[in-house]
Amino acid sequence: MRKDNYLFESSLKTFGLLHFDQVEAAGIDAYKSYIKVLYLPEGYTIKVDFAVYNTSKPTLLFVAPNQHIELERLGDRPGHFVYYNRDFYCIQINDAEVSCDGLLFNNIHNMPVVVLESREAAFIDYLFSELEDEFLNNDSSMEEMLRTYLKQLLIKATRLWKIQHLDRVVTEQHADLEFFRKFTLLVDANYKQKHTVADYADLLYMSPKTITHKFKRLNLPQPNEVIKNRIVLEAKRLLVHTGMTAKEIAYDLGYDDPAYFSRLFLVKTGESPTGFRTKYNHS
Repeated sequence: MRKDNYLFESSLKTFGLLHFDQVEAAGIDAYKSYIKVLYLPEGYTIKVDFAVYNTSKPTLLFVAPNQHIELERLGDRPGHFVYYNRDFYCIQINDAEVSCDGLLFNNIHNMPVVVLESREAAFIDYLFSELEDEFLNNDSSMEEMLRTYLKQLLIKATRLWKIQHLDRVVTEQHADLEFFRKFTLLVDANYKQKHTVADYADLLYMSPKTITHKFKRLNLPQPNEVIKNRIVLEAKRLLVHTGMTAKEIAYDLGYDDPAYFSRLFLVKTGESPTGFRTKYNHS
């Protein structure tokens, strides 16, 4: 990434724009606490947590705070890296779907990618050009203009994401789509304490059977799998990025019986927690 970056800071609000020109793993880690949007041309390979993405076309990736990013291969052309905090842009009236808790960052498929065709890429190129111009102009209205362009980016990407990743029947039923988003957010906020569909049914004031039926009817992963997948993802992060033992991780994730947690991890990944750590560290 180039050293010369664009940065807006005011009170608790932060919004920044960087360019990818070189691999600086430590530089990426410095932005871990921010909400991030990566705009990469073709030819990049990037890992978000444990999923690897190769860009064959211009691609947008949406990375939530505390997710781990590794840039494994650079393309021939520089990409863009936007980062901001919740104080700069988050939930606004009628904005839930494109907020910092929106579909791009919290979705049942755990798929934060939007691939762009040439016409769509031209519009995104335009937005990034306007963002840069705003930083250079440094007008008194810069903050609001930056937020406006960011919102356009998120709205456009959300529309494309729904087309690319959701069944048509889900997209056409907004109430159901909002329910799935809300369920995912609840899991993300409570997975260390609440491990069953019944736990979330209580939070949603409905029966576990109703939740399961909603998921099944629209051909989505079962709610129990969504919960377990989130728990295992966090376990993987802790195994790779901390020195915590498997037993400590089990307790941290709300399991009083470490052996039960290890069996769950084995069923979901095909490896024991210790085996996963060893294999990952030597890969």
